[in-house]
This record gives sequence, structure tokens and C-alpha cells, in this order.
Amino acid sequence: MSEKFFKKLPKVELHAHINGSISEDTMATLVARKQAVDQDWRLMYRKGESDTLEGVFKMFKLIHQITDNTDAVYKVTYDVIHEFAADNVKYLELRTTPRAEPGTGMTKTAYVEAVIQAIQDCALEDIDIIVRLILAIDRRHSVSVAMETVNLAAEYRKKTEGLVVGVDFSGDPSVGDGSDFIPVFEEARRHGLKLALHLAEVPAPDETWKLLQLPPDRIGHGTCLQPEVGGTQQLVDFVTAKRIPLELCLTSNIVGRTVPDYDNHHFLFWYDRRHPCIVCTDDKGVFSTTLSNEYSVAADTFNLSRDQVWQLSLDSIDHLFSDDEVKRKLRHKWGQLKDHVFADKHVS
Repeated sequence: MSEKFFKKLPKVELHAHINGSISEDTMATLVARKQAVDQDWRLMYRKGESDTLEGVFKMFKLIHQITDNTDAVYKVTYDVIHEFAADNVKYLELRTTPRAEPGTGMTKTAYVEAVIQAIQDCALEDIDIIVRLILAIDRRHSVSVAMETVNLAAEYRKKTEGLVVGVDFSGDPSVGDGSDFIPVFEEARRHGLKLALHLAEVPAPDETWKLLQLPPDRIGHGTCLQPEVGGTQQLVDFVTAKRIPLELCLTSNIVGRTVPDYDNHHFLFWYDRRHPCIVCTDDKGVFSTTLSNEYSVAADTFNLSRDQVWQLSLDSIDHLFSDDEVKRKLRHKWGQLKDHVFADKHVS
């Protein structure tokens, strides 16, 4: 299949961290404002430089340096939305961890409001994309900090009439015990917030089993659920029985070396079982990818037909955190666009 087919394909992106999605152009603009930042940052930002999870988190440290004020947070969010729209993403759920920066006076509330303002401003423009927000809980921080994030998410869910749709659980998977946060996730659910949890990024069967009992509404990565990669058959059986959708980020897993190569990516394990699978980017900036590219990689690696790729994209609509009316509108849009996407005889 040609690159044109994947670009024309309407897409849903459900696992995209704002800070990890910053493009090189936006990075250049923000770095130029920060004289104290290492001006050799471009060498770090090239694909393959952050080739381990440790390297990825170092990259985020740099990104945090240049997004320490609300103007930068607004610009990053605004630019990321436009870039996804240019890639023919029709529905986007962005996720981000609220941050306070005493040095610039930015509070967590101001951070969230800057992100929301960018989303709302984009909604007023002539770009064909629906955007929702997930607030992220960083597992490296305390349970009390996590509860603050839930309270912010609940507050802005009401203030924005549903623009904030859920909470994420992420951060360095080698730190702490995720089951400590179960009361936080239960509180989030009481507020009507959905749960998108990074699970089994590294082998952690006990923690994963406890968190699955919630259960989460979607699983991020799920790299190590299977017995042969440090999980258990019990985990596989539970996820299968509950049909918990998996947000699968192929390039992220390869660059981060949590999966050895594309051929051995767990996408095929779950896809062959007709389990709900969603192709996602994770961090399109850090990993130098696009959602079109991720679909292309999946199709090339696992020999998917155009019809299978189309169905994979269409089925993603079932798993977004917006209401049924949004899903209905998106399915209608896909129906309108299908002939156009398949019309070019050179797309296969």
C-alpha cells in the first residue's frame, strides 16, 4: 500500500502524550526562547537517539525545560493538534500531566487551563478534528498528588462540559507499585472519568493483576501480558474475557526497546484473536513518527489488506472516551470518506 493511502485514511488517535508529540519545528521555536537550554538538542531529537526507556525519560526532561510557562504549553498543544489534523486524524485524545513551575509562576490549574484554551481555540478554527483531554497521573509522584490530578480532571470535566474525559496512569514503569493508586482510580471513576492505564510495559504480573481488577477502560501498551514475555496466562485470559482495548504503539516499543523488533510486536498476538486493538503514536515527536506511519508499519509487518486497515481504523471509534453521539458522527464521517480513500487505483 502506498503512503498516500495511509495519509488519506481517516484516523483516531487515543494514546498521545502532548509533550512527547512536539514536532521538531515547535521544539526549535521554544528552544530559541531558552538560552540556558543545550542548543545541540537536535542531536538528541533525531530518531533513534532516545533508544531506551531511560533515554526517553531524559528527553522528556529537556522538553519540560522548554514548556515551563503557560505560553509554551499553549503553543505546544495548539501545534500538536494542527499536526494531527494535517495527518488526517479526525478524533484525538491528548494526555498530559498537570505541572507547577514555581520559577515561572505556572500553577497546575494554569497549566490545565492553557491546554484547554488551545483545544477550545482549535475547535473554533476550520480544521476537521475533535479533541478531548485526559489528565495523566505520574506514578513517580505520591498518591496525594495523584488525587489532586483526579480532582482537577473532575473539576474541568464539569467546567468544560465533558472536554476532559479521563485520567491516565503513566511514568517510569520501574518506579513504585501501581496498585497503591487503586483508591485514586476508584475516585476518578466515581466522578465519571474513564481510566486509560499504562500496564505491563515491563514484566510486573502482580501489579498488573491488581490493576486489572478495576478494570481499566483501556490498556496502554500491555507489552508484557503474555507468559513468554514476563506476564501470565491469567492476565491474558482476563484481558481477553473483559475485552479491554489495547492502545498499541509500535514504533514507541521498538525505539524504547521494550519489544525486540516489529515482527515480534504483540500487535499480532491480539489482532489474530480479534481483540480490540487501537494503533497509536504515543510520542510522535520523540519517536519521529505519525499515525499514518504507524498504520503503514502495522500493515507492512503483519501483511494487512486495505480492507483490514480500514476496519482497524473504523473499529477504533468504538473505544474512544466521548459519548455515543460523537461516535455516531465519526462513523458517519468514515462512511462518507471511504469511497474517496479507496478511489485511487494507485493506493495499493
